[in-house]
Parts: sequence; structure tokens; C-alpha cells
Amino acid sequence: MTRPLPRWTLPATLLVLLGLAAWINEPIPGVTGREARAVAALPVAPAFRAGQRVLLLSPHPDDETLCCAGMLNRARAAGAEVFVTWITGGDGFEFDAALTERTLHPQGRALRALGERRVGEARAAAAVLGIPMDHQVVLGYPDGGLRFLNGVNFDRPYTSPRTGASATYLREAQTPGAPFTGEALEADLTRVLRRVQPDLILIPAHEDFHPDHHTLTLFAQRVAARLGLQGRLRYWVVHGGLEWPLPKGAHPALPLVLPPLARHLPWQRVPLAAEDLAVKTRAVNAYGTQTEVLGRFMRAFERRNELLSPADTAR
Repeated sequence: MTRPLPRWTLPATLLVLLGLAAWINEPIPGVTGREARAVAALPVAPAFRAGQRVLLLSPHPDDETLCCAGMLNRARAAGAEVFVTWITGGDGFEFDAALTERTLHPQGRALRALGERRVGEARAAAAVLGIPMDHQVVLGYPDGGLRFLNGVNFDRPYTSPRTGASATYLREAQTPGAPFTGEALEADLTRVLRRVQPDLILIPAHEDFHPDHHTLTLFAQRVAARLGLQGRLRYWVVHGGLEWPLPKGAHPALPLVLPPLARHLPWQRVPLAAEDLAVKTRAVNAYGTQTEVLGRFMRAFERRNELLSPADTAR
């Protein structure tokens, strides 16, 4: 008869302590020690100041919150005036419309309804951020179509395959009925910049992967250069690479690390206080249509810092 081998056991308390030590020393998925140290070594962005005029150009409703809600809250707390302009109504997300409009094949009317709804959510998020209504502008150009406006449709109207529109239909648009052309978009951006006369203009970096984002960069840079405001541009990223930022979900104790597609930019970090993070969370929550579908992605931007670059090329 074979005798069983002796079973070696460790006290339960020691097992717990060993497990805890292993967990503490295990890198958190998506944030390595090297990445965290790289963020900590970044210079802190210059503080906002009283009387400063800060304008954020947001490709879609929610981009202003994901990239910059914390810093916009800090700017307002410092006495700066904060302005936001949404370039599109976010009406091109068919899966979102399928859920919100309860239809399997959203198009036309359903997607226009989504655009109106997302603009309403954007207004609610801006209210959370303390941005007055007269500091908010909706332009209403086609979600998913900006790259065409920068090319073949610069001077002839583009028709959105999603909404069927070839001109601005949003009730709150700055220029109702503006044709979907690059010329009209540049004219609208020129009106905004001339009216606001911003000291800082926050826009996406070229490296942001979303076509609407990096196309807006080109439009904003051209208009700013014509008005002599190119030195006031500052850059942010929302679509920064596959799965960035990780881990998904809200992790307010973790840093927002450098986006892989734009790692080379001269980033500055904007540390966020608990109040800034609380405001950012409430602003994210204002986007019910988006959080229903992309909640874990959106909450992944709820970190202890945000990122801003004074240039869109390496120095």
C-alpha cells in the first residue's frame, strides 16, 4: 500500500500576507512602473489665471469632457473664462442610435434625433463644468465627414450617408442651414475665434487616431494662423492608440499615461484635485447615450492627471 505524501501547509495568515505582497508588486494592467514614472517626470502645465480666455474645440459632444474636464474646472476655479465649441453633433454613431432610438437599422431621422440628444447632453455636461450658455457654441457639421470637407467637399456640399443631411440641421447651430463644406466650417470657426479672442485654444493633436479629430486640427491651425493666433494652440488626445487608456473603467488613483501614438510630443501634466475629478465624473455621467455603450472607455479618463502639449511636433 502506498503511503500518501505528506501535505505541507503554511499558516493561513502567512498565505494571506504572501498573496497581498504579490498583488502589491504586480504591475497594474495597462500602467507599468516605467509609464507611471514617465508621467511623474513631466513638467506641470502652466497654471490658468484670472481673466484668461480658454476655448476648447471639441470634434464631438463628450471629447471636451474626456480630454479636459478637469483642467477646464481648474481654469474656471482660477478665474479664467471657459468657452467650448462642438464641431459636430455626434450623429454618426449607428450603434448608439440603435440603442437610444430602439431600431435595428438607424438612419436619417433616427440619427438626426441622436444628434439633437447628444447636443442636449453636451449642454448638461457644460453646465456641470460651469460653462455659461453664452460661452457654448454648436456648429453641427457631419460626424464622420470632416475629412471630406477638407478635401473634395471643401467648396461643394457633402451629404452625410448617415443622416442624409447636406447642411446643418441642428436647432441650436450657430449658422442654421450652413452647407457641409470646408469653406463654411472655416467661416464658422473664424466667427468663433474672432468673437472669443482666446488666450488659449485647446484642440486635438495630429496624432489623434480619429479622422474627425485630426482633420479638425488642420482646420483650426489654418484659421488660427490667419488670425495670428497659432501661438495660442495647445493639444490633447482622446484616441491615442489601441486600447489606450488602460485599464478600462474609473481609476482615479492612477495616472493617465502617455498615448502611444503621440508619445513623442512635449507633454505637460495637469494634476487634478479630488474636486476636479468629482466634476469630471459628473460631466461624464451627463453623456447617457455614450456611457451606455462606451462607459468603461469613457471612465478610463477619470485619472489623477490630464495631459496637454504646447506643440504638436517633438521639440
